Amino acid sequence: MTKKPFARGLVGWLIEPLAMVILMVCATTAIAQPFYIPSGSMEPTLQIGDMLLGTKYAYGYSRWSLPGGYGPASDKRLFGKLPARGDVVIFKKPHDTGVTLIKRVVGLPGDRIQMVHGHLVINGKMLPLVPDGTGQVEDAHGDVWPIQKFTETLPGGVKHTVFKAGWDGPLDDTAVYVVPAGHIFGMGDNRDNSSDSRVPPEEGGAGYIPVENLVARADVMLGSYDYLGVHSIRSALSGIRLSRFLKPI
Repeated sequence: MTKKPFARGLVGWLIEPLAMVILMVCATTAIAQPFYIPSGSMEPTLQIGDMLLGTKYAYGYSRWSLPGGYGPASDKRLFGKLPARGDVVIFKKPHDTGVTLIKRVVGLPGDRIQMVHGHLVINGKMLPLVPDGTGQVEDAHGDVWPIQKFTETLPGGVKHTVFKAGWDGPLDDTAVYVVPAGHIFGMGDNRDNSSDSRVPPEEGGAGYIPVENLVARADVMLGSYDYLGVHSIRSALSGIRLSRFLKPI
């Protein structure tokens, strides 16, 4: 007589956590997923230690919408939609899909992209860079120094801030990149410290980004902690960046 209640209790004990796991997998696959920023390539928009929420349904679904990328390869996305210029996108690095990257979309299929003396040129039009004072850039060791800030306006009117340290770096003058069909062109807002679509995969960069590799659109900052700037237990609380909590991207 005691076996049935015990069996029902055991089944209930197993089903509840299993249901929670299934619910969490479905939510992070179809709705949204948190992501962590470990590098400064998107400074000042994203800082080292930021935690953000990526919208999974913004561009439809591919195999990289699934945990581990378990699914058939396809250049078509279910409910697929191209990003807009200015979107900050999370994607799997081409030729090394074990790495997840985040960049700003500046080029769509068919666009002609070039850097001329540190200025971005899209389809033959040089985008203006309006000086916006100075900011602070942080490197992977936690060192901070001042850097020039500029406001850049993309075709369509999206404005965003970029960091620029100089005008004669290795990525400041490039050939013309023609974005292939089914791909986008992404760049970091920290223009002199980003191995983005300007850098081919064989040299460690992202190259052209297949639309299939898109994982999510970065929409909201969940929180931020400057762990690199914390050097003792006493200063632990100082690393919390309250101004970045629940901040739209």
